[in-house]
Amino acid sequence: MKSKMFIASLLAVVFGGSEAVAGTHPWYSQGDFAPEMRIEYNIKNPLNRAVTNASVIIRRENFPMPDLHEMVITIVDPAGEPRPEPTDSILNVQGGHQLRAEKNGRMLFHQLDDIDKDGIWDELFFQMDLKAKETKTVYIYLGENIRGWNKHHTHANIGSYCRHIMPFWETEEVGWKIWFANSCDAYGKRKPMLVSPVLYTENVDGYGIANINHDYGSDIQEVAPSFGASAICLFEDPDNPNVVSMPRKTPVKQNLAPKSLWNAGQISDTRYAYDVVVNGPIRSMVKIKAMNWDSGAGYYEYEQYYTAYAHHNYCISDVRFTTFQPRKANVLAGCGMRKKPQENNFVQKKGFLVSSGPEEVRDPEKIDQRENIVVDFIGGAIIVKDCYKPQYRFVADYDGNHVFCVTPDASHHYEYMVCTAWSEGTKLTNKEDFMKYVEDMAEEFNHPLTTAFVGIDQKK
Repeated sequence: MKSKMFIASLLAVVFGGSEAVAGTHPWYSQGDFAPEMRIEYNIKNPLNRAVTNASVIIRRENFPMPDLHEMVITIVDPAGEPRPEPTDSILNVQGGHQLRAEKNGRMLFHQLDDIDKDGIWDELFFQMDLKAKETKTVYIYLGENIRGWNKHHTHANIGSYCRHIMPFWETEEVGWKIWFANSCDAYGKRKPMLVSPVLYTENVDGYGIANINHDYGSDIQEVAPSFGASAICLFEDPDNPNVVSMPRKTPVKQNLAPKSLWNAGQISDTRYAYDVVVNGPIRSMVKIKAMNWDSGAGYYEYEQYYTAYAHHNYCISDVRFTTFQPRKANVLAGCGMRKKPQENNFVQKKGFLVSSGPEEVRDPEKIDQRENIVVDFIGGAIIVKDCYKPQYRFVADYDGNHVFCVTPDASHHYEYMVCTAWSEGTKLTNKEDFMKYVEDMAEEFNHPLTTAFVGIDQKK
């Protein structure tokens, strides 16, 4: 009776008593879960090729029923293969929350993410595979469903790492962290797994973690004064287009710390605050808030979100300047990465660049005569959306960096993608495979899946 009253009240809110739109696929069920109401969406792939684990994002303002608890949503691909009834041995471990036998489709794991932290979800997120130019129907079934363990394929957190507060975010393939203020380290795994909890809870050297478990992999990015695997900047001097300003490279007088690597005091110089926005299972997000950045030619503050996505070798950086007060005209933003020290493959096309080559994986704080690990390939890439009009520039300062100058939108916002891979990983282990992946991700970044609300269907 409660379930029927819930459905009736939702229909009344959405339709004001009008009749619901009928669907065409048989109704999904899972064990004794037999929902009586569903929302239909069409998901379209605009590309002339198939996509795998592509992101689907439905924002709350575009959702017909925004006032829903996360436990009353079940997303189903009606063309997906139903899961069988679990064995007794699985049930003995997983208990009552284990998925039961499915009929008429396959449940897709999802997240309802509250990004602005007001207690109300902002985005419904899940992933799908689609063929070239394919449009797929998905149903969002409504009704309490407490079943569905799903393994975390991404992770994000803030750790105290060697007495230093810093963010970590990762997929099972690769990960990133920030030791030097806003310039990213990168690390690779030899088998798909989440490693950062071991790094920050046990305080293990990222270059020596393989001595605990070879499969954990290693740090694969030296940063020091550079952009590392990813960093933002500003181009403040039109007369010197290859000179940049960075948040940790300011004219403030140093107090004890070496100026080449760190900011000065947290009151007198740029300061940073980190937060976890989302922690898995299929995407994880950290937030960087930078304040009191006085470059000498302007005053700035910004918020930057890094998001890792399941089954991928990339994260996305979303940047918005909350204070943008340049003292000169024509100041533009930028983003980039350090040129690989033994670069033998550099490609720059439109809004993406790739730098890769063989490399020594070494602890920059080398403490003895242990041999460095030499790997055949480490690759990095930066992809900027075309709408931000990326222009490539090489910045020789700070150990040499490949950088894009970008034009943010009217709210001083822009976004870019960071890709990472290495020859010791389980995929993208050479420059050819990595290059193809970057080209594909650049295409998908500029042409994401589209969503269209179709209607709401009530079981007769």
